[in-house]
Amino acid sequence: MKIGALFALIVGLALAIFLVMHIGIAPVFDAAAHVGWGGFVLILLTALPVVVFLGLAWRTLVGPLAPVWVFFASRQLRDCATDLLPFTQIGGVVIGARAGILGGIPPIKAYSSAMVDITCEIMAQVAFTVLGMLIGLTTLRASPAMAPYADGLILGTALLVPALAAFVVLQRKGSRLATRMAAQFLPHAVAHTGQFTACLEALYRQPAKLALCSTYHLLAWLASAAWLWVIFRLCGAAISLMDCIAIESLLAALRAVTVFIPASVGVQEAGYAALAPLFGVGPEIGLAVSLLKRARDVVLGIPVLLIWQAIESRRAFGRDNGATAP
Repeated sequence: MKIGALFALIVGLALAIFLVMHIGIAPVFDAAAHVGWGGFVLILLTALPVVVFLGLAWRTLVGPLAPVWVFFASRQLRDCATDLLPFTQIGGVVIGARAGILGGIPPIKAYSSAMVDITCEIMAQVAFTVLGMLIGLTTLRASPAMAPYADGLILGTALLVPALAAFVVLQRKGSRLATRMAAQFLPHAVAHTGQFTACLEALYRQPAKLALCSTYHLLAWLASAAWLWVIFRLCGAAISLMDCIAIESLLAALRAVTVFIPASVGVQEAGYAALAPLFGVGPEIGLAVSLLKRARDVVLGIPVLLIWQAIESRRAFGRDNGATAP
């Protein structure tokens, strides 16, 4: 783990602890306990559509080269690695692509499609953020605390569009950017840089696939907002689905800006605690919602990562035995 990422993780963890202590441990955990075990099971189940849409988005780019469950499992592993391991989001992308390869996707196809999938996800996030801004802009401007940042949020969202366009153009031209990104994030693709770039260009020449992939990602963002609404309601908060779209879109933008912080530790907690009061919900419930989402990540993520490690270890052990066999 790099020193910068470790420092960011420590700062984020300190921020999360400070928020719990500042708001109060008792009200935060009372709000979380309001959910109950049955409610927590519901939280686990209502998160599934998000993973399904994300898996379908990647499958749109790859095609039927592997069973559909491979895409769901790979995407879930990617998110678990991002949420629980000391990696940034890009580290999770690499692990997810690796899982797809183990499931039968050719390596170059897995890595190149993972890169394009990131682009489509950002495109969908821009649309989701714009939708959230339209829903919540009046509320933001009415808040003395958030009003000074409203114009900055609008400007930042607007700048994402030309930045995304430049990113796509540079990838399609097979520039040094694609090679550098492949070297840093997808190292196994560098040995076949020409094939990697050709596969990128082929994907970008298929606008129907890109549009469908982006649509699935947008549906995943909307499903994540619906999931957030379920958690808020289970905590006893009277909040609308539209408000949850605004909260989730703004938090997603905040997480994107702080992508260098592993698992957005502290950022997510501060975001929910700050945004919830703007929509008539106490900060203790916002923080409880964040902790419940973290609890879901742990309960689901640990078994998924253990299974992945078992599969990787078994493959490595098999290769070692094959290499030493007479």
